[in-house]
Amino acid sequence: MSDKYEEGMKTRRRVLGESYVDKAEANKTGFDEPFQTLITEGAWGTVWASDGISLRERSMLTLALLAALGNFDEIPMHIRATARTGASKQDVLEAFQHVAVYAGVPRANHALKLALATYAEMELD
Repeated sequence: MSDKYEEGMKTRRRVLGESYVDKAEANKTGFDEPFQTLITEGAWGTVWASDGISLRERSMLTLALLAALGNFDEIPMHIRATARTGASKQDVLEAFQHVAVYAGVPRANHALKLALATYAEMELD
């Protein structure tokens, strides 16, 4: 594997946690392996691995972008990741307030509901 892939896997494990990545890797098939390699190298090995901004800031940006674009499926995963990136509940609320003003209240509202449900699940774990 490439250096970007190796760096991406380290970053992905640091942000998402060992068990999440292990499960994703176990579910990988020959069909989606090229896609998994792409996101591991591009998203995790390039963007998330950059030291230009902190993991906390990346979490906030990622959550805001997911909400603003209506890509709600990954919000719970990235809320869980805040336990490792240092983004607080207040940080997430601030990010979603920006979404409300700049991308629309309904998207921010839905993202906030997902965050609240995910935080409640995290407290049970």
